[in-house]
Amino acid sequence: MCGIVGIVSSQPVNQQVYDALLLLQHRGQDSTGIATSDGSTLHLQKANGQVREAYRTRDMRNLVGTSGLGHVRYATKGNAFNENEAQPFYVNAPYGIILVHNGNLTNTQQLTDELFRIDRRHLNTTSDTELLVNVLANELQEQVSGNDLDPEQVFTAISRVHDRVEGSYAAIALIAGHGLLAFRDPYGIRPLVLGRRQTGLVGNEWIVASESLVLESAGYELVRDVEPGEAIFITPDGEMFSKQCAKAPVLIPCSFEYVYLARPDSIMNGISVYEARLRLGNKLADTIAKYTPMGDIDVVMPIPDSSRPAAMQVAQKLGVEYREGFYKNRYVGRTFIMPGQAERKKSVKQKLNAMGTEFKGKNILIVDDSIVRGTTSKEIVQMAREAGANKVTFTSAAPPVRYPHVYGINMPSRAELVAHGRKIPEIAMEMGADALIYQEVADMQAAIVEGSNVTALEMSCFTGEYISGNITPEYLDWLEKSQLS
Repeated sequence: MCGIVGIVSSQPVNQQVYDALLLLQHRGQDSTGIATSDGSTLHLQKANGQVREAYRTRDMRNLVGTSGLGHVRYATKGNAFNENEAQPFYVNAPYGIILVHNGNLTNTQQLTDELFRIDRRHLNTTSDTELLVNVLANELQEQVSGNDLDPEQVFTAISRVHDRVEGSYAAIALIAGHGLLAFRDPYGIRPLVLGRRQTGLVGNEWIVASESLVLESAGYELVRDVEPGEAIFITPDGEMFSKQCAKAPVLIPCSFEYVYLARPDSIMNGISVYEARLRLGNKLADTIAKYTPMGDIDVVMPIPDSSRPAAMQVAQKLGVEYREGFYKNRYVGRTFIMPGQAERKKSVKQKLNAMGTEFKGKNILIVDDSIVRGTTSKEIVQMAREAGANKVTFTSAAPPVRYPHVYGINMPSRAELVAHGRKIPEIAMEMGADALIYQEVADMQAAIVEGSNVTALEMSCFTGEYISGNITPEYLDWLEKSQLS
């Protein structure tokens, strides 16, 4: 999971990209980068850390031009601490291409071999984004004849990218002197939305971003989602072209976006994240009512912030008092997307504090958005007990995460997933909870897609069913050995 944005404007774009990345910071904390295009000249600045600490005034002054893109990184491939693996990535031919990418490629071994043996391209990192920009550059090079570049050549290159690349990818690229390119994998696993705003006599300005909240904040109209398999090409003067470039596209977005990753004020694939989380709470309440006597619950509490909508609905539907018992330190990042188990565990108590007056002598029902490694959940149960809770029932608005996620979320190892190979009572014992209740898989899907045109979700971490057919046991074994979380 990362956050990406691309803008074609009539004004200098550096501040616009910076502001957009601030709004996407929840999607990645490891590193950030901004690139701009000033005619045929590309400018690039990237660094480790969060957006506010990564750029200085001198950096922003150097990012000149009216087209640009940006990235916030949550490392799912490569080394989270290696600044060389921060995005964007650049190749100098053809024309000069800078690219940002959200997702995970799943045939990286094959692509690495092909790029070396056939395409004669050198890779300097283990990042799959560097693989993607080189595949794009190679396919674009094959289409180019002369100095001109027309949209049809770009779209033919993207069709070839779809043929070669497997996995999840929402990507934005600047092609020096020619325009901005955005494209999405044929399943639409990772989100990408398109926005437009009028600029008087100048014409249209365009934006593509991971989430719609970026568009609304900057005064853009949400036009639509970039379709699965589609490519969009926008010239420097604001002329937009689009084409479906995949042979058999089908929309199967990632369920975890709605459970945890996205901000609640975003709309993706026609689904309001906030309303989806409310519906998750309604479904969870029905399951809780089946397994928990109402006399065993005095108050319902969320783990702030992403589980709050679900917890409110649980309390309302069960007729139990809703209370905020955990105070969140907003200057600590999201613990789930911190690199390394030790760092995540250390950050839980820095991030949350239990207020004793809300716990003392009470039977507490805690609602979290999901339980992945169990690190945070175990610490929270202990905090509730230390604050005086009589009984702790822990609930998850998502089903048990039992399988690795290979499409852009950092869950590569089955061994680190608390639910893998364990029954629910065993998980409860591991976490130290008196009882543990999970959302049902069917209920989660129904809650998310209700009222939309989406008919299926990518739910592999819950079901073990991978929508791209290349995920074998051998691949999962290799992933566990080669990628640490």
